[in-house]
Amino acid sequence: MTNALAPYRRITIKIGSALLVDKAGKLRKSWLDDLAADIAALKAEGRDIVVVSSGAIALGRGLLGLSAVSLTLEQSQAAASAGQIALSQAWAEALGRHGIVTGQILITPNITEERRYYLNARTTVTTLLGLGAIPIFNENDSVATAEIRYGDNDRLSARVATMIEADCLVLLSDIDGLYTAPPARDPDATHIPVVEAITPAIEAMAGGAASHLSRGGMTTKVEAGKIATLAGTAMIIAKGTENHPLQALTEGGRHTLFHPARSRAQARKRWIMGTLNVAGTLQVDAGAAGALKNGRSLLPIGITRITGAFERGDTLAVLDPDGREIARGLAGLDSEDARLVMGKRSNSMVELLGSGNRSEMIHRDNLVLTGAMEEWAYDRS
Repeated sequence: MTNALAPYRRITIKIGSALLVDKAGKLRKSWLDDLAADIAALKAEGRDIVVVSSGAIALGRGLLGLSAVSLTLEQSQAAASAGQIALSQAWAEALGRHGIVTGQILITPNITEERRYYLNARTTVTTLLGLGAIPIFNENDSVATAEIRYGDNDRLSARVATMIEADCLVLLSDIDGLYTAPPARDPDATHIPVVEAITPAIEAMAGGAASHLSRGGMTTKVEAGKIATLAGTAMIIAKGTENHPLQALTEGGRHTLFHPARSRAQARKRWIMGTLNVAGTLQVDAGAAGALKNGRSLLPIGITRITGAFERGDTLAVLDPDGREIARGLAGLDSEDARLVMGKRSNSMVELLGSGNRSEMIHRDNLVLTGAMEEWAYDRS
């Protein structure tokens, strides 16, 4: 038997609603107590543990007597408000029995997508861990709307894991890892124990959400894996429905391990690559794509198409000639000026925009390559 968690000192653990709350809207207290014992055992070994916990809306539904099938936005926000108190109390009591103090952190997308708030949140987590506490994250669903929300705690947990420089992200799910096809629909699907890199073929294996309480499915888990692994954080998908799910991992329980990138990205680039929503896209020609592969900045002359309205400093996706994302970075120009200089040489920018503007559309210090770049290079080798 192999202890899957042995190599990792700082671990982020994500728990979905369907694991914490039963179909009647009641807390699965016995399960949570066993999970808390697992967490306490890991902490006793000197590991830092951060938890991303769903469940506020599911608990709030039961407390307020709301339907378990569909809720209006206002009902969801009310359920989250009532349920978050119950959820935080449940975590405080379960871990408190082991002498562990918890700290609650409720976030909305601006916290991880805006650099200043991101750094402040990281400082709070680092301080809590230094004091021996366990931070409990959740999306602030009581104020979130459809337009300003993560929408799933898989990607949220990946953003948290990269923010705190976790060694590993553990997604506890109702399934024991990634399969070649959704096993509920394909009896011939086979389990994949290790994923070296997330390729389009791996993404195609992901299915949809299986639970009535879940907002995500294997698709969002693979998306979370892209965020985490590119930043140098390993990710594990493991079954969490049984008691002591973390203990099962330490005792050789079946799971899928997503290997991290070989080197951990610089902090600023970890933030850029994990951005959930981009303000626009820049499609480039083959020459520009090759220059990016060699560590160059993106210049206007290599851009063939621009979409979106963005301002300087916004996050943009860079697409290869076939429309696949190969990089992500911070805009050096707003979208109006970018369209004006697209396809033109750098020495013409002063004439078009005046002095004081940078010659790069995205400077190499503000640009990070994504996994698709490797496939692009391979296709053309």
